[in-house]
Amino acid sequence: MPSNQNPLGALPARFRRSRVLIVGCGDVGLRVVRALPARVRVIALTSSPQRAPALRARGITPLVGNLDAPATLSRLAGIADRVVHLAPPAGEPQEQWWRDRRTQALLRALRLRSLPQSLVYASTSGVYGDCGGERVSETRRVAPHTPRAQRRVDAERQLRFFGRGTGVRTALLRIPGIYAPDRAGGTPRDRLLKGTPVLTPEDDVYTNHIHAEDLARAVLAALWRGRAQRAYNVSDDSELRMGDYFDLAADIYGLPRPPRVPRSTAQEQLPLMLLSFMSESRRLDNARLKNELRLKLRHPTVDSGLRG
Repeated sequence: MPSNQNPLGALPARFRRSRVLIVGCGDVGLRVVRALPARVRVIALTSSPQRAPALRARGITPLVGNLDAPATLSRLAGIADRVVHLAPPAGEPQEQWWRDRRTQALLRALRLRSLPQSLVYASTSGVYGDCGGERVSETRRVAPHTPRAQRRVDAERQLRFFGRGTGVRTALLRIPGIYAPDRAGGTPRDRLLKGTPVLTPEDDVYTNHIHAEDLARAVLAALWRGRAQRAYNVSDDSELRMGDYFDLAADIYGLPRPPRVPRSTAQEQLPLMLLSFMSESRRLDNARLKNELRLKLRHPTVDSGLRG
C-alpha cells in the first residue's frame, strides 16, 4: 500500500472516524484540537520534524510538509474530510506580492484525491480596510489597505473559487485581534508596561477583538455548520476605541493608563506596524456568527475575557 493511502478510505463513511486536518497548528490550532470530540482523529501539517513528538503527545498525528515547498504536500490529498487552514500568507515576495502562494499550494494538493467536505480559513478583518468607524457586515466590499490584507483577499478568492468548482463548503473567518490571558502575547500587559502611547479620543479608532477560546469554537462551528463560500466576522460584542481598550486593561491589571498623543505626533513615536492598525477604524457586526453558526460567546466582551 502506498504510504500516502489512507487505510480507512475503503470503509463506508458510517464506520469511519471523522478526520480533521489542521494546517498551521499553533496556539489557535491547539485550542481547536482541545475543543474537538475525542472520537475525531486530528492530523496536523508541520514544517518542523522536531515538533512531531510534541504533537503526538497531544494525540495529534503529525504530517511533515511545507506550504512553501509544494512538492512536500502530496500526502495531504484525501487524508481528511475536514480542513482547518490557519497558516498565514508568506512575507512579501519579489514578484506578485499580493498573491498567497501558500493557499494556492494547499488547494492544489487537496485536489489530487478525494476532497474534504468542508474547509475553514482564518482570514482577517483587515480585508475591509478603513471604514471610518462604521458598523461592518460581511456584505461590505473588501478594500484592503496593507499588503498583508491584500494577500488575505487573494486567499479568500482562491478558496471561494475552489469551493464553487469542487463542491467543498468553504468558510472564511474574518478575525480581528486575538487575545487570551494564557496566550503568548495575548494580553496588552506588556505594552502597558512599556508605556506605549495611544491616540487622543478625537483621533482614536474603533478596534475589535475575539477571545482565543471563542475563536476555536467558531472554527468548529464553521467546519460543521458553515454555509458554502460564506464569510463570517468572528468578533465579540465589545465596541471600544483602541485607547479605551488599553485603559480598561490598565484598570484591570492595576497599571497606569497609557499616555495619549495626537495622530500628528504619533508617527514620530510609534512603529509602522502599530501605526497601520491605528489607521483603520471599524465595528464588526457579528450577527451572522451568532445566527448562522449558532455560536454563543463565552467571553462576549474583552472585560469578561481579560478578567477570566
